[in-house]
Amino acid sequence: MSQPTFTLDDLQRILLEGSGAPEGGGLEGDALDTEFSDIGYDSLALLETASRIEREYGITLDESVIGDATTPRAFIGAVGDHLAVSAA
Repeated sequence: MSQPTFTLDDLQRILLEGSGAPEGGGLEGDALDTEFSDIGYDSLALLETASRIEREYGITLDESVIGDATTPRAFIGAVGDHLAVSAA
């Protein structure tokens, strides 16, 4: 069985489903290393996103993911790490 992956497209889809598009424009262009707050997503949007990811992927994200993963790249990496552990 292959390990599930979590991509920028997955993050964008889940963010849009849970929080809608931000006024700042969203995950367009070079947003991978831009702080979520600069993109227009606050901590509540990230909590909702983490909750949706947990349900969809069957994992439990550490609370530190929300505090430490302040950019899309970091968030995708943290989710990927959790998926790798759960697949092992």
